[in-house]
Amino acid sequence: MSGIAAPRPDHPSLLPALLAADAPEDRIRRSGRDWAIDVLCFVLAAGSGVFMLYVTSHPPHSMPHPPRPPDVILGSAACLLLWVRRRWPVPLALALAVTGLFSVTSIGAAAILVFTVAVHRPFRTVALVAVAHVGSSAVYTAIYPDPTQSYWVSMTWTVVLIGAVVAWGMFVRARRQLVLSLRDRAVRAESEQQLRVEQARHQERARIAREMHDVLAHRISLLSVHAGALEFRPDAPPVEIAQAAGVIRASAHQALQDLREVIGVLRDDAGDGAPERPQPSLTDLPALIDESRRAGMAVRWDNQVDDDSIVPANIGRSAYRTVQEGLTNARKHAPGAAVRVMVGGSAGSGLTVEVRNSLVKTAPEIPGAGAGLIGLTERAMLAGGRLEHGRTLQGDFRVHAWLPWPEAT
Repeated sequence: MSGIAAPRPDHPSLLPALLAADAPEDRIRRSGRDWAIDVLCFVLAAGSGVFMLYVTSHPPHSMPHPPRPPDVILGSAACLLLWVRRRWPVPLALALAVTGLFSVTSIGAAAILVFTVAVHRPFRTVALVAVAHVGSSAVYTAIYPDPTQSYWVSMTWTVVLIGAVVAWGMFVRARRQLVLSLRDRAVRAESEQQLRVEQARHQERARIAREMHDVLAHRISLLSVHAGALEFRPDAPPVEIAQAAGVIRASAHQALQDLREVIGVLRDDAGDGAPERPQPSLTDLPALIDESRRAGMAVRWDNQVDDDSIVPANIGRSAYRTVQEGLTNARKHAPGAAVRVMVGGSAGSGLTVEVRNSLVKTAPEIPGAGAGLIGLTERAMLAGGRLEHGRTLQGDFRVHAWLPWPEAT
C-alpha cells in the first residue's frame, strides 16, 4: 500500500471518475453473446464459492473461516451483482474488496469484477482496484491464516493470481482496441476512397462544364451575328435571308444538342465504361475557322506548325479552346473587325497561339460574363504554360498563349 501514491488534493475529480458508470455504449441492450457470457460468469462465480466453502469446511484442508451464514449471503449477493458489472465495474469491484474481508465465497465474483475493470478501464484505475483487493486479502489472511503455509507464501499466491487476472483483462482490452482501430482505419479508408471518387466526379463535371461554356459561347455568338444581320438588313435578298436563317437554325440545333449533353453529364453519374465525348484538337482548327468565316467574319489563318497531328492531345485541345474563345470574343466585342489567328511552334520549343483583332466597334456589343479568358488562363496554367490578354500599343486586342510541347522520346 505504501508504494501507491495517494490522490493529490489538486485532482478532486479522481474519485468521481473512478466511480462513474460506463460510457453510453456500455449500457447498450444485452446481445445473445452478452447473455451467454453473463450466465457463464455467474456459474463460475457460484461454483468457485461452493468450492471454497467446501475446501474451508472439510478436513484435511479445513482452515479458519468467517461465520458461514453471513459468508454465504455475501457470496450469493456478489454473484448476483455480476449481472450489472458492466454498468458499475469500479464501484462493485471496490465493494467486493470490502466484502472479501468477511466472505470467502465471494472470491470468484471478485476475480471476475477485477477482470471486468481491467477490460473496460485505464491502467491507473485497474492498479488502484488491484491494490484494494491485495490489501483486502492481506487483512483476511492475517485474520484467518492458512495453517498449511506461511503468511507471505499465501500473499505471494494472492498477488500472482490477481496479477494474472489483471494481465489477462488488459490483454483483452488491448486486443479489442486493436480490432476497433483496424476497423476504424478500414472505415476511414473506405470513406476517403469514396470521397476521392466523388471529388474526381466533381472535377470531371467541372471540366466538362468549362468545355461546354466554350462551345455554347461560340455557337450562341454565331446566332447573334446572323440574327443581327437579319435585323439590320431587312431588305436583303431572299437568298441571303434564307442562307442566314439556315445558319441560325443549324447553330441553334447544335447548341441545343451540346446543352442536352452537358445537362445529361452533370445530372447522371456516368459508368466506368461510358464513352467520353470526343474532344477537339489542333486538327479541328480549320473547321472552326471556316465556320466563323461562313458567319461573316474576316479571319486570316496562319498555321506555322508542320504537322498538326503530332501535337499532344492536351496541348492541341488547349490551343483549340484558346482560338475558339478568341473568335467568340471578337464577334461579341468587335463585330466586323478583321481577326488574325496564328499557331506556331515545334516540339521542345512549345506551341504559341495568338488571336488578334482591332477594337473598332461596328454594331451593338453582345453581353458576356468575362469568364472565358479567366478559364483560358487557368487552363494554360494547368497545362504548364501561360496566357496573356489585353490591348496592344497598336490598338488591337491580343490573346497570346504559350503551351509546353515536350520533345518526343
